Amino acid sequence: MNISTELDRDVWHNLQEPGSYEWWYFDAEDREQGLSLVCIWFAGFAFSPYYMEHYLNWRKTGSDPPKALDYAAFSFQLYENGRESVNFIKEGHASLFESSGNDIEGRFEDNRFYYDSHKQAYVLEIAFDFPARRQKVTAKLIFSVRHNYSYRKFDANNNGKVPHHEWLLTLPRADVSGSLILEDTLKKRSRTITVRARGYHDHNLGLMPMHEYINTWYWGRAFSDKYDLVYYVIFFKNSGYKPLALCMLQDNVTRKLTVHDGLGVEASGLRRGLFAPLHSRSLRFAREDFRIDIDQKQVLDSGPFYLRYGSDIVFRRDGQDPVELRGISEFLNPGRLKLPVLRFFTRCRIWRYGVDSRMYDSYNFFKTCWHWFKR
Repeated sequence: MNISTELDRDVWHNLQEPGSYEWWYFDAEDREQGLSLVCIWFAGFAFSPYYMEHYLNWRKTGSDPPKALDYAAFSFQLYENGRESVNFIKEGHASLFESSGNDIEGRFEDNRFYYDSHKQAYVLEIAFDFPARRQKVTAKLIFSVRHNYSYRKFDANNNGKVPHHEWLLTLPRADVSGSLILEDTLKKRSRTITVRARGYHDHNLGLMPMHEYINTWYWGRAFSDKYDLVYYVIFFKNSGYKPLALCMLQDNVTRKLTVHDGLGVEASGLRRGLFAPLHSRSLRFAREDFRIDIDQKQVLDSGPFYLRYGSDIVFRRDGQDPVELRGISEFLNPGRLKLPVLRFFTRCRIWRYGVDSRMYDSYNFFKTCWHWFKR
């Protein structure tokens, strides 16, 4: 597990190994409007039940290896006042994804991102139809660089001879501006949301399926006027590997970045949902004169292998008074995708291009009805 903040690593890597994956993640939070959104482009959808099934069959039979780009995808989630408004995931073959591999850019159908070096900003252009929910979304969002970090870390487990996975933290904080248009295609009405938000972008890639390397993964970030905080915790499948646990803390007054590495981890408040994996709702990381406490308060999104929260985050250092932040946290258990029954239910949320799915249609019909009932 290697970490880098170098901008030139943010390009598409065109990974070819069976089970490899790559994704570009963007999120933004507008607290005044109670709005939160997530956009992800995948060149090898690591969480696809279709990709996982193909990979497991290949490992069993030795024929027809899966190619990452045959499982390209795009996802868009919008939450308003803690409730899901849009939850769109579409996956398809290689022709739906496009990138030069030289510039920082990616496209899935009409959804595109690119980096404008002159403006020092990422531009996101979103346009998709979501017929299963009778929705249409168009947006243009500008992620202007607030600041970058300079940090690098190489995995020392097994003398560095470990599966290749990279976390590229190229934009820890951005000022996000733009507009978002939501259309109800049934009732023929729309509304426009002007976005003024705090944003974040990172990029992950790996040469083998995550379930063969990673056991559980906690990640989160929080911003305030004075501090920016990003934490990252991975427990590996190989129990002989030392877990990765670190916290990056930026003081926005002094512009100083401090990386607290090798943190001890305490997890408590174990929970399990009907389909949600076993996870901890309270985390504590500590080393010497630094401690961070995370309380996963509000579940924003839940699935068989993934959870997203609104979180209260408190850190203490150098004997000073505690600092309270509000942020976003995520939890991932990739091994759950190996279970056939959970792959079956995960398909409910993914629109696979060219595949008819009664489960997908039924799930989205229920969600649409439930949405209008709650309104």
